[in-house]
Amino acid sequence: MPTVEVNGARLHVSQQGTGEDVLLLCGLGDDVAAWDGQTPVFAERYRVTAIDNRGVGQSSLPDGEFTVRDLAADAAGVCDALGISGAHVMGFSMGGAIAQELALARPDLVRSLVIVGSWCRSDRLLQELVKGAAYTAGTADDARAWLYAFGGLVYSAAVHEDGRIDEFIEAALANPHPQSTEAFQRTARAILDHDTADRLDAITVPTLVVVGEDDILCPPRHSRAIAARIGGARLVEVPEQAHQPFQEDPASFNELALGFLTTV
Repeated sequence: MPTVEVNGARLHVSQQGTGEDVLLLCGLGDDVAAWDGQTPVFAERYRVTAIDNRGVGQSSLPDGEFTVRDLAADAAGVCDALGISGAHVMGFSMGGAIAQELALARPDLVRSLVIVGSWCRSDRLLQELVKGAAYTAGTADDARAWLYAFGGLVYSAAVHEDGRIDEFIEAALANPHPQSTEAFQRTARAILDHDTADRLDAITVPTLVVVGEDDILCPPRHSRAIAARIGGARLVEVPEQAHQPFQEDPASFNELALGFLTTV
């Protein structure tokens, strides 16, 4: 797997498959493994590139604060370094925010967008939830306790009732490259100021916006705002799922996303 030096960071990148490019962007605290339900499936038709954002997984964390725009610049730098001249860009949560900034800053790199469980301007509730997650990351008794607390914001009631939450938590605890508390908190601070609401009308590429109807962290009103501001965007609200429907029901999400990509 390649490592790309860009903007003072050493970024770990996963790449599989051949064909048109698909770029996968991760959310707060997640590395490329978050897309495990998609990468091998998409790689049957596309060249799939996923990035560990700075401070996550095997990527380094440069000194100093940074912004979502900086993370978008990182993604652009990876594309330039790997010879990706245009990609179907898919991001969830913070990755969806990065995707918005990437499409605005480097429209030449973006052929289409799939934005999952994201926002274009945070409200007070979202701000407080993110601040709370950052605070408890530094005060929880242990990683397991914090992951279960954070999982309550991310996954639906069904995931908790049928035990999938336990599988997700065990996988996170087994990660050989866990994110440091400092990196999580610094990234959380970075996303608080994300605001593309008044600029999204400049995005003209085909766009699919997906949100779980039961998303607590980033409720559907945020996705509706994104879809309303991007001309021609399609909005899909998934019943009985929460913040990360691509993990809760990978097969259904993959069918939806791949169906969209075939129309681009």
